[in-house]
Amino acid sequence: QVQLVESGGGLVQAGGSLRLSCAASGTIVSINAMGWYRQAPGKQRDLVATITSGRITKYADSVKGRFTISRDNAKNTLYLQMNSLKPEDTAVYYCSLGVTGTPYVYWGQGTQVTVSS
Repeated sequence: QVQLVESGGGLVQAGGSLRLSCAASGTIVSINAMGWYRQAPGKQRDLVATITSGRITKYADSVKGRFTISRDNAKNTLYLQMNSLKPEDTAVYYCSLGVTGTPYVYWGQGTQVTVSS
């Protein structure tokens, strides 16, 4: 059973930084594609950043140059370093994992990020 547990969200002032973590169990992060998505109130869930098993990364235009996705294989954990945060980054952030070779995608429970102006 794959489980993803996010942490690191919170309240921060505009211009500040946060680092989100997503601890995985039941699978190995290094062999799967993983990503971060976010959902603001009343809006759809949007892609923030993804990383493949080969460490190829992709970012939404709105976060390029400010956010960095990374993976620690030894800790089986995915990270999202968020710098220069803006009020429009306020959302619930979700970690996802796509099991290689299958149609299965798993999601974490989400962590709230609130950026005050």
